[in-house]
Amino acid sequence: MKLGVFAVLFSEKSLEEALDHIKASGLSTVEIGAGGYIGDAHCKPAELLADEDKLKAFKEAFDSRGIKISALSSHGNPLHPNKETAAEHHHVFQDAVRLASKLGVEYVVNFSGCPGESEHSLRPVWITCPWPDDFSEIVNWQWSEKVIPYWKGQNEFLKEHNVRVAIEPHPGFVVYNNETLLRLRAECGDHIGGNFDPSHYFWQGMDPVACIKELGEANALYHFHAKDTKIDPQNSGLNGVLDTKSYSQMSKRSWIFRTVGYGHGEETWKDIISALQLVGYDGAISIEHEDGLMSVDEGFSKAIDFLQDKLIQKGATNLWWA
Repeated sequence: MKLGVFAVLFSEKSLEEALDHIKASGLSTVEIGAGGYIGDAHCKPAELLADEDKLKAFKEAFDSRGIKISALSSHGNPLHPNKETAAEHHHVFQDAVRLASKLGVEYVVNFSGCPGESEHSLRPVWITCPWPDDFSEIVNWQWSEKVIPYWKGQNEFLKEHNVRVAIEPHPGFVVYNNETLLRLRAECGDHIGGNFDPSHYFWQGMDPVACIKELGEANALYHFHAKDTKIDPQNSGLNGVLDTKSYSQMSKRSWIFRTVGYGHGEETWKDIISALQLVGYDGAISIEHEDGLMSVDEGFSKAIDFLQDKLIQKGATNLWWA
């Protein structure tokens, strides 16, 4: 496994400045934002696909520094009921896949998306309970009419380009846990797998270690984000964990995102890294920073310090019985 970073963290820097900073920090693996909700400060796939000189210069920026791209990321909602938004996010995703294919990058990270409740919806609708029966009917309609047809088509597109999509389970989208991710894969094809982000599992009450093992057994674990969540016991004890308050209201929320080690301790993260090793994951541990209590550089450097000695290098163990 290689420790890396999701480079949208440094969107205010130029690509070259960001890569120099990442290299100076001792990392040689990056995940690059390629549009959608996360922006395209360092990578505009449509421009790079249209201009061979720009594409060559982009690739050289990484090669000359000995930095590998673990994934391109185009987090969006291609199932959005607003047809313009859906089309934009769909085209961004497909351009990211085409670019990944040209660069020899195996994975593009995305969300599953979330439709509305009918053909007349204006906004996405995420259902969190089965009753009244309207809610169950909406979920069934979303999957049968929108989710499965779309991702079946994208699975074929991914096959054509020899790229895989790492869907990030995230509340607010139809894929938000292992069960929904594995359903999407089973229904639509095996070029669909997961980008595992423990922070979204923690606050939903799931066990990341058990979930990593399940995805590993299904050969569905493609990419990994290193991000933590801190549950506030007082606020969650009063209000539960479904929390629609702004992320800026940190003291009032039931949970907030934290830098690794500031939501869950060393033993938890050792167990997570060990679980990745057990299932044979040998990809990137991509640091993602959304900690409102730390600056970008503080969160980045503390995550590196916390994770570096916990990574198990493949082949490093030399036991007499092995």
